[in-house]
Amino acid sequence: MTGCYFSLGLTMCVRNCFQSSCLQWAWRTTFLKHIQRRHQGSHGWTHLGGSTYKAVIFDMGGVLIPSPGRVAAEWEVQNRIPSGTILKALVEGGENGPWMRFMRAEITAEGFLREFGRLCSEMSKTSVPVDSFFSLLTSERVAKQFPVMTEAITQIRAKGLRTAVLSNNFYLPNQKSFLPLDRKQFDVVVESCVEGICKPDLRIYKLCLERLGLQPSESIFLDDLGPNLKAAASLGIHIIKVNDPETAVKELEALLGFTLRVGVPNTQPVRKTMEIPKDSLEKYLKDLLGIQTTGPLELLQFDHGQSNPTYYIRLANRDLVLRKKPPGTLLPSAHAIEREFRIMKALANTGVPVPNVLDLCEDSSVVGTPFYVMEYCPGLIYKDPSLPGLEPSHRRAIYTAMNTVLCKIHSVDPQAVGLEDYGKQGAYIPRQMRTWVKQYRASETSTIPAMERLIEWLPLHLPHQQRTTVVHGDFRLDNLVFHPEKPEVLAVLDWELSTLGDPLVDVAYSCLAHYLPSSFPVLRGFNDCDLTQLGIPAAEEYFRMYCLQMGLPPTENWNFYMAFSFFRVAAILQGVYKRSLTGQASSAHAEQTGKLTEFVSNLAWDFAVKEGFRVFKEMPFKNPLTRSCHTWARPQSRWYPIGTRSYSSVPEASPARASRGGLVISPESLSPPVRELYHRLKHFMEQHVYPAEPELQSHQASAARWSPSPLIENLKEKAKAEGLWNLFLPLEADPEKKYGAGLTNVEYAHLCELMGTSLYAPEVASSDATNIEASIREEDSFYVINGHKWWITGILDPRCQLCVFMGKTDPHAPRHQQQSVLLVPMDTPGIKIIRPLTVYGLEDAPGGHGEVRFEHVRVPKENMVLGPGRGFEIAQGRLGPGRIHHCMRLIGFSERALALMKARVKSRVAFGKPLVEQGTVLADIAQSRVEIEQARLLVLRAAHLMDLAGNKAAALDIAMIKMVAPSMASRVIDRAIQAFGAAGLSGDYPLAQFFTWARALRFADGPDEVHRATVAKLELKHRI
Repeated sequence: MTGCYFSLGLTMCVRNCFQSSCLQWAWRTTFLKHIQRRHQGSHGWTHLGGSTYKAVIFDMGGVLIPSPGRVAAEWEVQNRIPSGTILKALVEGGENGPWMRFMRAEITAEGFLREFGRLCSEMSKTSVPVDSFFSLLTSERVAKQFPVMTEAITQIRAKGLRTAVLSNNFYLPNQKSFLPLDRKQFDVVVESCVEGICKPDLRIYKLCLERLGLQPSESIFLDDLGPNLKAAASLGIHIIKVNDPETAVKELEALLGFTLRVGVPNTQPVRKTMEIPKDSLEKYLKDLLGIQTTGPLELLQFDHGQSNPTYYIRLANRDLVLRKKPPGTLLPSAHAIEREFRIMKALANTGVPVPNVLDLCEDSSVVGTPFYVMEYCPGLIYKDPSLPGLEPSHRRAIYTAMNTVLCKIHSVDPQAVGLEDYGKQGAYIPRQMRTWVKQYRASETSTIPAMERLIEWLPLHLPHQQRTTVVHGDFRLDNLVFHPEKPEVLAVLDWELSTLGDPLVDVAYSCLAHYLPSSFPVLRGFNDCDLTQLGIPAAEEYFRMYCLQMGLPPTENWNFYMAFSFFRVAAILQGVYKRSLTGQASSAHAEQTGKLTEFVSNLAWDFAVKEGFRVFKEMPFKNPLTRSCHTWARPQSRWYPIGTRSYSSVPEASPARASRGGLVISPESLSPPVRELYHRLKHFMEQHVYPAEPELQSHQASAARWSPSPLIENLKEKAKAEGLWNLFLPLEADPEKKYGAGLTNVEYAHLCELMGTSLYAPEVASSDATNIEASIREEDSFYVINGHKWWITGILDPRCQLCVFMGKTDPHAPRHQQQSVLLVPMDTPGIKIIRPLTVYGLEDAPGGHGEVRFEHVRVPKENMVLGPGRGFEIAQGRLGPGRIHHCMRLIGFSERALALMKARVKSRVAFGKPLVEQGTVLADIAQSRVEIEQARLLVLRAAHLMDLAGNKAAALDIAMIKMVAPSMASRVIDRAIQAFGAAGLSGDYPLAQFFTWARALRFADGPDEVHRATVAKLELKHRI
């Protein structure tokens, strides 16, 4: 789209993921001409042959909305499906293929997905979740009409021409046809699923012309597929092949002879809260420009921009841009348009591309606040950093040009251009921290824990600043205007945050998109895309490119710079949100930013943690960061690595539509979003977790086992990046899905079973909170705690900084009100870790399970959670999905054990015949399958009751699953070990550890006897 000036500074609204963000390179020579005649009157609309067009017929997919092929290409990259799989399956079978039969309504959506899924899986030789693709294709997020086409249709109809849509489409499961368009735009709508015929069948074109009442030569047809266009042309219809909607509209303009885009791109009528007096502005501009004309002043507002309101002005053939401070009381030193004007004026002749600024007006009587005026410069602004629609080589060239311009900015001599006093020398980041903390505090609306941690952590880990240069302060791709013909930057916009400072802050800030998801609504990223396929340099390569051009060595503390950058973003978002509450924000989308501040601050904290881990890894090994222990376990024998294997999981059921509120017993019956999440998790386990197990096992047996495994940390970051984090958080505890996926207990149960197929992440919990005997005694403004505790999970991890301590504050209170919970920093005097405890000889390093003494440990009173006497309440309330978590993990253990057993008995021979032919082995396999299915159904029933009636109503079922699942898993795993022989006891396979944790959970989740007693009491109470 054509470029425009606007204050981005976190100003982007939600984008259409699949709409091209720029014009194709093909219309280069017509670009400036179009800009120039934008406001001219319409010409005649007769084509070269002399006849008059009376109608324009539009295809839907690929013309009015994103094509299935484009959506499929993006989806395949994100889901790591072999490129081209969906497109090949769409055309497979031609007229008799599933796609064409689906569009003729010869098969239902359910039948199509079943047949299409099988076809895709056969072609790619992997499981392809086609229902996920179908959900995306038909979602409101994707199936949105291109604005350029909406505008074109409006102009066509305004000229008296007729419009039609001629679409190969289908019926949705709700029996409505898929037509996500406003039907009022069209005089005629022809749909293949309604008519039972599809393009390129000539009958459907004739039907459309008949309903329009026109001859073929009187119409123009737009489609993105060659066969459809060829058929239309054979009838005498004029055709336009659509590769890009913008380019197609230009071709359509050439045929019709009048302009279809009459406005300035990315503008809208001025919002009511952002109106400015036109009369005084017009007088000011006429005096400034020496204009005598009496023509009207045209004023529009750019529809992006949440920092400084930005306006397009046309007066007497002059195209201008005005940027002003927002109205109302502003934060200190914010919205410094004066600095923007000064630096752009200073950089005008330095080789740094900047707009041509005309004047700074500090007289608030003109438009209400100070402002400046500059010339409007047409060009391309790439709002989507993944640059859809461009070739990989073009994408790389764009990012290379971006990098080059940044180097030019950082090479400017401030003194030579009169900017030596534009900022202080040195200590840039400490000053920035003070500024942004002040800004954040002034706009704070609630406490955000990650922001508080960052405010404390960042000043303690400052890098040493090597250089002081001009810094832009908000350098991102969408703040650049590019030449329409080549990858060259014409102008750098939005200098509001510029100063003199550390140039590496600019470099890190320009890489924000590398770490944000494509679905992020304010500042879109591409961390869920394949950069190799896109051709976009990775953040590391981009940084090396910068260092090479500048002749600098790479910095080691990149994670700090990213943490600081995202901290700034969070502070800016909070300011935008606060202004939105009073109507001061210049974008209509500003209110969305409220819930995003916490997301971004958590992302910043993740980088802070990585930076701390980098420092930790660089510490000398002779002084490892571990806690002192009186007794350590003896060295264990080495684990032998195992080969990478593929393991089966839950058997796939045929797709079924679960009724609302019904019990979902198969992953394939989950809702489309959760089913997609399940398949992404399954892919992650197969691609990353299972292959990593041998190395993780080796680490657990090594001398370095009490230090965190870098591989685990890497897996965590990958899981976070793929949205597979905090899946356990229940919907009732996180209704806005700020921290997790917002799953119900039943939905989480299916994912939890899948996660249970790997060893890593066993958990241990107290079986009876009322048995806690450690004391908490009040003394002045402190609590003094004393106690001797065993099986304290995670306390041996060198990163453990906080202990959640439960003890008795009032032994004379009612039984369930005696206990309280305190947060105890691990560096508090009096905490002594005695030793790591083992479970069947396993230490579970690096977190481990410690024996710990608390002797006269003094903790401030404000560290009490909720209040005195609420410990049991906390212990029960924290469980949520934890009630079914261990049970479904045990089913995951059992499924993998059974899969290993089946593979083993097929390949081994004993007593002259394969094990699989032994009767006892077959009986064991059958018994294991039955027991797994029984346990799974019982656990899913419990989860279902928890979702429908609450945890209390599901008490009987929860007790039953805790009684059944561990014993079932122990039996199934034991049978698998027996089939393996002695190998099953070794570390070559996960069976021994599976068995260990299955047995341990018969205590960790409460002794079997407790659960049996609970079931019996409830049975006697309610069922006599």
